[in-house]
Amino acid sequence: MKLRHGRRVTAFRESPVVTQSLESVIAGQSDLVHFLRNQQVGPNVYPGVPAEYSNWRAEQWAWGHTAVLYNQSYHMVDLAVKGQDAFAMLEHLGINSFKNFQPERAKQFVPVTPDGYVIGDVILFYLDENHFNLVGRAPTIEWVEYHAATGNWNVTVERDERWAMRSDGKRNSYRFQVQGPNAMKIIEKAIGATPPELKFFHMCRLTIGGKEVRALRHGMAGQPGFELFGPWEDYGAVHAALVEAGKEFGMALVGGRAYSSNTLESGWIPSPFPAIYTGEALAPYRAWLTANSYEAKCSVGGSWVPETVEGYYTTPWDLGYGPFVKFDHEFIGRAALEKMAAAGNHRTKVTLALDNEDVMRVQSSALSNGERAKFMEYPSSVYSMHPFDQVLSGGKQVGLSTWIGYTANEGKFLTLAMMEPGFTAPGTEVTLLWGEPDGGTSKPTVEPHVQTEIKAVVAPVPYVAAARDNYAEGWRTRKA
Repeated sequence: MKLRHGRRVTAFRESPVVTQSLESVIAGQSDLVHFLRNQQVGPNVYPGVPAEYSNWRAEQWAWGHTAVLYNQSYHMVDLAVKGQDAFAMLEHLGINSFKNFQPERAKQFVPVTPDGYVIGDVILFYLDENHFNLVGRAPTIEWVEYHAATGNWNVTVERDERWAMRSDGKRNSYRFQVQGPNAMKIIEKAIGATPPELKFFHMCRLTIGGKEVRALRHGMAGQPGFELFGPWEDYGAVHAALVEAGKEFGMALVGGRAYSSNTLESGWIPSPFPAIYTGEALAPYRAWLTANSYEAKCSVGGSWVPETVEGYYTTPWDLGYGPFVKFDHEFIGRAALEKMAAAGNHRTKVTLALDNEDVMRVQSSALSNGERAKFMEYPSSVYSMHPFDQVLSGGKQVGLSTWIGYTANEGKFLTLAMMEPGFTAPGTEVTLLWGEPDGGTSKPTVEPHVQTEIKAVVAPVPYVAAARDNYAEGWRTRKA
């Protein structure tokens, strides 16, 4: 059995309500790059919470200096995977090693196409024997759903759709994070005991507000903390208990504006472009995906306009996931990744620190009656679901910027970028080509503007020293 978009169906796929597929949408486009760049959607939204509880500057400051409560209950898709073959199927789909993977642990799960390009990434929770939960954006969730529905696997899947795609006012579970220097003090007060000392991405069970809570040792901005989740009906009691426990420790609630910018400090590229638009091997998958799927609706933005859509595809090494690639099991894309690994010459994930004066030049153009640069929104300047801006040296493209914004903790505009060999050393000077060509695309988040170059300096990733020191090697560390 399988649950898709809120209805239970058998393991074979019934005729969908929407008859058009992603494959037919693609077939109707003469220029797929142009189509994706002009999609009428902006960046991913963070529903269910206010844009700001106080103000985004104070909320950013709190995760680096006191503590914050992130409410992640609304914006991500959850997929429960159960059954005798659940472990084997997920191992077959992921580049990650599953050796020593056992209940009460989690990992960042990364599937790739047969050609070795990233489809997406999610957090994979190993909850109990034959019971897993995947949490993240839709592309990876849909890839797993497809294989559960079409493969010879003894599994069931149940999709808990994100808030923006539902109208029933509830989900299967809530999800909170307590992060920051005071996080453990808050957890201690909330549970009335010393918090257990867990290794990174290990789990345990706690009691908060009289409710059993599952806790994952995690961190979103390099600081220690827990991710906490449980049944939706316990949402109110657990949230209230955490808010009360955090009062004396300066804990701030984080709204949607600040939440989208914490990745700039922690170094995670949060929106890999799903590399599924081409290739005969993926034609059945594109035919399975509907015209209302994420892949049919997502937008691309920025100064990088490749000749074909493959120019947006990324490898695990581009995203800092090279250490995840383990050839100790058979998985989709293994042969392609073995060739890539042998060839070397991978792009490397870095942080780019933008020049303050050049940023001010861009900002001040908004105060003129002449030509204006693309507006740089605070704190996140991302204006599409998948941003790609060119990084240049001497007029030659040497990398791609994928996420951009401002951090009050560092007083800088930063981008997360993938750089070619020879341009990855901290201190290397480059420029970011900011803005779209030809005055901009028709996305509603894009106003008429001119492109401009912004000086930048290559810096470590994560940019924040606390994150580099505290994250497990191979996750968001600079060694990744």
